[in-house]
Amino acid sequence: MSSDPSSVNASRVTAFQAWMLAIRPKTLPAGAVPVILGSAIAAADGRFSFLPAFVALVCALGIQVATNFINEIYDFRKGADTAERLGPTRTVAAGIISEKKMITVSITLLSLVFLLGMYLVYTAGWPILLIGLLSMLFAWAYTGGPYPIAYSGLGDLFVFVFFGLVAVGGTYYVQALDLSFPVFLAAAAPGAFSVNILLVNNIRDIATDRTVGKMTLPARIGGSGARSLYVVLTAVAYLVPLLVWLNGYSVWVLLSLFSLPLAISLIGKLYRSEGRELNAVLAGTGKVMTVHGLLFSAGLLL
Repeated sequence: MSSDPSSVNASRVTAFQAWMLAIRPKTLPAGAVPVILGSAIAAADGRFSFLPAFVALVCALGIQVATNFINEIYDFRKGADTAERLGPTRTVAAGIISEKKMITVSITLLSLVFLLGMYLVYTAGWPILLIGLLSMLFAWAYTGGPYPIAYSGLGDLFVFVFFGLVAVGGTYYVQALDLSFPVFLAAAAPGAFSVNILLVNNIRDIATDRTVGKMTLPARIGGSGARSLYVVLTAVAYLVPLLVWLNGYSVWVLLSLFSLPLAISLIGKLYRSEGRELNAVLAGTGKVMTVHGLLFSAGLLL
């Protein structure tokens, strides 16, 4: 049996493989990188604090995983995850994990994140409580409720805000207790990459999404338009470190440019790929985001 949980036979998966499928590890850089970057900016400003940074990382990953779990529940209910989908197996739709169990685990996970997040509220005050509550609401409203965000074409905007501006800004705030323009400027890079992860996922699923009325941004503007947006957002992500440097931070932030050849190669693959081939581009986008974010963060610390 393959060691890649996205390629296992749905009828023979172990419990561990099933939950790894549901967690979607290849998308987790969208939760981790913004927190690492926000902490690096705090360190560059002499404001780093380990415990708030660590708790912020755990909470960010917890909310992202919960969002993935809730997405499985509602896409199953709405018929979006069918046998015709081209992405990795969805455990609820495939009957690997029951809907009831997924609901229970999702509620438990969000409850634990809320309790852990109360430490950040104690540390940094009511703005963090507001951010936490909105993040959990977003985790549900992305595919749940009467007007699911993912089905309206607005998912990309919300991803940019929450996985970019809110994640980086919130991480910095719980350590420094204030914010500055360069923090939000830096946040645009992981925000752009996070949207790109979503774009590739939705470009792959345009046909099946349109069939069930899931009108994501790529389903609305088409694969060509979505690919062009991917290129624009990649350019934005690589412009950000230059602007951060010009705003008074170390020239070493330009280390992130060393990941540019990988990003350019991935753009070429995006334009050459269709269907299941885009799964490799999806994973690659997460890798580019990770390398760019780590180099950017390292540059801030040098």
